[in-house]
Amino acid sequence: MDVKEIVVISGKGGTGKTTLTASLIPYLENTVVADCDVDAPDLHILLHPRLTRTREFIGTKKATIFSEKCCGCGNCINHCQFIAISPAFIVNHLKCEGCGVCELVCPIEAVSLHDVVVGNIYEGETPYGPMIHAKLVPGEETSGKLVSEVRNRAREVAIERGCSNVLIDGSPGIGCNVISSITGASIVLIVTEPTLSGLHDLKRVMDISERFSGKTYVVINKYDLSLDLSEQIEQESNRRGHSVILRFPFHKNIVKAVTEKNIPSLSEKKLFEKARWEDFLRKISDGVKV
Repeated sequence: MDVKEIVVISGKGGTGKTTLTASLIPYLENTVVADCDVDAPDLHILLHPRLTRTREFIGTKKATIFSEKCCGCGNCINHCQFIAISPAFIVNHLKCEGCGVCELVCPIEAVSLHDVVVGNIYEGETPYGPMIHAKLVPGEETSGKLVSEVRNRAREVAIERGCSNVLIDGSPGIGCNVISSITGASIVLIVTEPTLSGLHDLKRVMDISERFSGKTYVVINKYDLSLDLSEQIEQESNRRGHSVILRFPFHKNIVKAVTEKNIPSLSEKKLFEKARWEDFLRKISDGVKV
């Protein structure tokens, strides 16, 4: 079964990426929703999913020194590049990278690596269909692997349920978690804002999208805060072959809805004409009913 993945990303946090993702959901039929912003997931706040399954995510290994076996030779301390082992031969798991050198150099096998839970993956049901999301333990560095797990599970659920779309709230920035969010995706929507940092980060994230995904579109949020910068964003997008398919004004109704933990209705006539909204939906998903 062919499942289309539509990923919403941004070059920086706070541009309205999650707000746009949530607002699309009621208009996309047969869709599984996935929140791949695993470092700071918040899409569930607007969708209020009823959790049906929770499972732990093991994303790395950490070292443990067994004091009853340790001979105190100090090989592990001397070879640890991350200074993760104290003089008392206690491993600081916040510093340990799980490289395994300490286990390798221990002459009496007093060190071993063990699996560590670094996050949780959640599955639930929303009024609009199934949702998969996850949360990484703060400070852990395996967000890319966890994003891949969320995407894979979302695709599995889509195939099981006969859903044709997976709508993904991706990670902001240009790190490995963003690459994991968009690699092989059918469509990428980049949400930006008319600021100098917004334009700068848009250029960087377009570089990533052009290399790892399919068709890319640009959405300008709060475009009326600076019409000059919005025009620069549009020119840069057109120059690189990425259409600006929607521009949202700064509107109190959107702020009010998010504050009340509700999905904003971006198709209000106060924001723009319905025809433009419908055209936007058709471009990102064939056969969408509005």
